[in-house]
Amino acid sequence: MHQKLVLCFFTFLLLSIGCITIKAARTSFSSTHDRRSLLDNGLGRTPQMGWNSWNHFACNIEEKLIRETADAMVSTGLAAAGYQYVNIDDCWAELNRDSKGNFVPKTDTFPSGIKALADYVHNKGLKLGIYSDAGTQTCSKKMPGSLGHEEQDAKTFASWGIDYLKYDNCNDQGISPKERYPIMTKALQKAGRPIFFSLCEWGRDDPATWANEVGNSWRTTGDISDNWNSMTSRADENDKWAGYAKPGGWNDPDMLEVGNGGMTTEEYRSHFSIWALAKAPLLVGCDVRSMSKETYEILSNREVIAVNQGRLKSFIIPFLS
Repeated sequence: MHQKLVLCFFTFLLLSIGCITIKAARTSFSSTHDRRSLLDNGLGRTPQMGWNSWNHFACNIEEKLIRETADAMVSTGLAAAGYQYVNIDDCWAELNRDSKGNFVPKTDTFPSGIKALADYVHNKGLKLGIYSDAGTQTCSKKMPGSLGHEEQDAKTFASWGIDYLKYDNCNDQGISPKERYPIMTKALQKAGRPIFFSLCEWGRDDPATWANEVGNSWRTTGDISDNWNSMTSRADENDKWAGYAKPGGWNDPDMLEVGNGGMTTEEYRSHFSIWALAKAPLLVGCDVRSMSKETYEILSNREVIAVNQGRLKSFIIPFLS
């Protein structure tokens, strides 16, 4: 009981401070919205909401999981609550490209190919996201990165019907992210399909100060782990960049761990509330096919989601009641 009171008080303070931050961000947006030069895809007017495979499944992914996750997002009501992206993370492609230099989906785990999977997800009223890296290989080193193949890969993603690209920062060949990431931005702009561009640069080169012209969101922190200390430290790191978050471009303290088992229900509730208030992306990281009632109630809290999506100024009373 004592822990719950402490968490509620802690969250109350965050919410009180956060309401001021949100108001300031909205006030400043009207005078700075025209500074974009590279990216103009019309996406990300509110923080993105969806699901990502990495936190729970890492490389243990297959097309059956993605299809079942899309099914579950609809059947549980998460889709109706605003979660729209189903994002495949690392390890979906073969180690080597084909003879023409194209990505090859792994034949043993994605035998139908990515386009068929995109069609399935789209038929559910959802959007499909995919993963690549601004380096020679992805972080798992189990598939190629897109460095040097940006235009080719962007066209491939567009031809498959991809709606979202998470772009990681491993194996960078010593090239600055300020050089590598805009190349993919330009490639996506020419690909013929609006694709949400999520920069996973880990906050190393302060992307909040430059990525608004490059992507729709940018990581401000290193990877999150499923524990209280990791979650709160990510929140602290992200907070100093609050003034840079605006429609079309959002600070990203990493994906949600809600429902993965490393924190208490009260801690997960605080985690979700902090992310919502920070206008962070709400990307579910648990197995939504088997989530608990408590996990669903946290993730589907419409008052909290409304704060994140800009429909309410405060949810202190609904949350604490």
